Amino acid sequence: MRIFAPLRHIVAIALPPRCAGCGIPVGEDHRFCALCWAGLRFLGPPWCAGCNRPFAFDRGDDARCAACLTDPPRHSGVGAAVAYGPVARDLALRLKYAGRIAFAETMARQMRRLLPADVDLLIPVPLHRWRIWTRGFNQAALIADGIATLSGIRHDCDALVRTRRTAPLRGLGGRQRTQMVAGAFAVPIPSRLQGRTVALIDDVYTSGATADACTRVMLRAGVRSVTILCWARVLSATADD
Repeated sequence: MRIFAPLRHIVAIALPPRCAGCGIPVGEDHRFCALCWAGLRFLGPPWCAGCNRPFAFDRGDDARCAACLTDPPRHSGVGAAVAYGPVARDLALRLKYAGRIAFAETMARQMRRLLPADVDLLIPVPLHRWRIWTRGFNQAALIADGIATLSGIRHDCDALVRTRRTAPLRGLGGRQRTQMVAGAFAVPIPSRLQGRTVALIDDVYTSGATADACTRVMLRAGVRSVTILCWARVLSATADD
């Protein structure tokens, strides 16, 4: 390793670490410059006890948003590192569509802090095999691999599968999204999940339709609980935040 130390020094000068948001040189890999860092809204308490939707002020440990009071979620909460915004969106899109796979680790590093202590299995939201062949990778699986490396918790990319192709959900309303993904997921071997406490990994949480569909089939397979863990969460203008 000492032989290659000078070469590594030359490479570091020629190709310095760059901000994951805008690309200007920074001190270390997977870091952001001050401007992009300020453009990220990191999420945390106070938030809804049911879905982790952020509140503007502390309403108490068991306070729930209107949506959870009306229709309690099946999952055990949504841990999102940041709110969906310009910087968060650019990272997600560049990972998914531009093949910037290093951003998966950047996201994983920020998501790790929200991983519940009792989770014993990481499962990425699956893509249909045709989508993987077209894109070359599943961004959620890359993020899950990064979190697994950081946390030591095992991840399983085959425990949950997408059984049919669905049209892109972008631009659809919540009800349309729910109808689109209904019956699109399955657990091939339920015994692999029985009694497990799962974190379902994804890049962006929008309406929750995909996460709900995945959660439903995993709970039927015997999973003890499912927590959603994602990079960015879309917060609507009518949210209780």
